[in-house]
Amino acid sequence: MKFRYWLLSCFALGLLGIGHGITADPAKSPPTKPADDGAMVERVIAARKEYQNSLVGLYDYYAKTGDKERAKWVEEELKSFHLSNKPSYRLDISDVPPATLEAKQNRPEANNLFRLGKDYKGKGLGTEFTLNQRRAEIVFQEILAKYPDSDKIADVAYELGELYEGRSFKQYHRAAAYFERSYQWRKGGSNDARLRAARLYDKQLNERSKAIELYRDVIQHDSDKDRMKEAEKRLAELTSTRK
Repeated sequence: MKFRYWLLSCFALGLLGIGHGITADPAKSPPTKPADDGAMVERVIAARKEYQNSLVGLYDYYAKTGDKERAKWVEEELKSFHLSNKPSYRLDISDVPPATLEAKQNRPEANNLFRLGKDYKGKGLGTEFTLNQRRAEIVFQEILAKYPDSDKIADVAYELGELYEGRSFKQYHRAAAYFERSYQWRKGGSNDARLRAARLYDKQLNERSKAIELYRDVIQHDSDKDRMKEAEKRLAELTSTRK
C-alpha cells in the first residue's frame, strides 16, 4: 500500500520524469525499433494457433472424462476466441497465397470443404452468424492450405473476399487481396472480383492509383457491360482534372 501511494505521489509531483522539464539522460540512446515486424507477426500467428489447439485439447480431455462443466467453460472460451477480431498484420505472412497458384486439380476433399464453408457462411443471426462467418473462414483457409492446386481456389478466394469485406470482419485490405487472387487464379470466365477489389481500394482504402489500375483492368478484361460501364464512369471521375 505504501509503495502504491509512493508511486502515485511520484507521478503527481513529476518525480518520475514527467513534466517540470525533466528529460531523459542524453547518454542513454532511445530503444531501437526492430528492422522488420515479420518475426513478431509469425510469433503472434503461432501463438494464436497454439492457444486454439490447447483449448481444443482441453475440451477433448474434459469431454472424455465426463466433466461437463469444465467442457462448457472451454467451449465458451473457444467461442470468445473465434468472435474476437484477429487482424492480418502482414498479408504476405501465412495469409494470402501467391498469384502463381494454379487451379488445375479436382480434389474431392476440397470440394466437400467448400460446400461446408458455403453452408456456414449463410447461416445464423447475431452472435451465431458471426461465429459461422469465422467457421467459414477456417474452412476456406484450410482448402488453400491443404489443396493449393484445387480447381476451387478461385472460388475460395472470392468467398474469403466477401467474408473479409463483410460486417463480421471489415478487413478491407485483406478482402481486396483475396478478390484479386480470385480473378488471378481463375482460368476462363469472369465475375465481379476485379471490380469489387477496385471498389475497395477506391472507397474504403483510399488507394487511388491502385483503384485506377483495377478499373482500367475491368474495362480491358471484363465482358459484363454493366461492370464495364461502372468502371468507365468511376475511372473518368478519378482521372478528371476538375476539382
